[in-house]
Amino acid sequence: MNSSRALTRAVLTACILAVTMAAAGAQPPLLTPLPAPAAVNPAQVELGRHLFFEPRLSGDGGRSCASCHIPSQGFADGEPLSRGYNGTEYFRNAPGLLSVRLKSRLMWDGRGANLVGVAREMVLSAQFMNGNADIIVERIRQIPHLFMLWRRAFGESGERRGEQVFQAIAEYLKTLDFGPGPVDSALRGEASLPPLADEGMRLFKGKAGCIACHYGPLLSDGRPHRLGVPDHADLAREPLRAISLLSHYAEHGLANPMVERGDIGVYAINKNSGDRGSFITPGLRGLSHTAPYMHNGRYASLEEVVAFHDRGGGPGSELYPLRLTARERQALVAFLQALSPPLQDVAEPPTHEYLPVGRIRR
Repeated sequence: MNSSRALTRAVLTACILAVTMAAAGAQPPLLTPLPAPAAVNPAQVELGRHLFFEPRLSGDGGRSCASCHIPSQGFADGEPLSRGYNGTEYFRNAPGLLSVRLKSRLMWDGRGANLVGVAREMVLSAQFMNGNADIIVERIRQIPHLFMLWRRAFGESGERRGEQVFQAIAEYLKTLDFGPGPVDSALRGEASLPPLADEGMRLFKGKAGCIACHYGPLLSDGRPHRLGVPDHADLAREPLRAISLLSHYAEHGLANPMVERGDIGVYAINKNSGDRGSFITPGLRGLSHTAPYMHNGRYASLEEVVAFHDRGGGPGSELYPLRLTARERQALVAFLQALSPPLQDVAEPPTHEYLPVGRIRR
């Protein structure tokens, strides 16, 4: 009886979604292959590549963008909750950056409008790299190779501005794409998925209803949803993470931030009470490389994530129980794993030396 009711709800939800989209003149959600690479400025990309791995953008010269976005881990960091700047700790999971150019909303709470803005926040925020734009400009002036790349990217003459640093990093991020994988080949009709993964894709688009929120090239609708994921225990037992969370609330103008004890997600940004506890739908590509999962790294494996969705999420969730069989859960995991082609090698640039003492560039 419960299985029948769950299936009926899944079919009803799919029908409502289809009718709503048809009335709006929109196409139903589809899984689509990755598009062609982005058009980029090669000189800015090369500067941005060096800056992404450059720790001297940070206040103390001790951490770079790559400290929390490690190429060998899908440009995530493998930690449930990411590290903060020295003397702090952060309160959310570091997402992977591959094909980040395709995201319509950035950050778990959707506060990032574009890659340049997010690069700026990550470098300057006291919780991440604690950099200072004017100091960064002066440091790069004193590093001959980086200064040469900067002149190539933005011209031999003209003012050097911190905003150009963030623009170059964003340009580099546009080039970080997933490689070709079996799901893309299947979607193009060039090859078939292995039987279990193919069964999982049919479940994904059908009975499990995953495609309602996970579609397009990244398998994300870019919208906030509340799943009822429990807070990570470290938020309560590690004061530095709680301080970072409350500081985040205060910085974004939340009324009475000190009364909050958990991560309220998108609500802290848009102040819409209906979005309390909601987070932007993550993309599903590359999942095998970016564990642990969810906005707070609460689940260590894809099996745990599928089980969480199968039981309808946590308290206050928008989800409903799916009542999948053990075989169906296994098939879904196989499909999600098929979305993770091998990572491509990333060449980390060498460390560049400052000008010798006494030869400071003005």
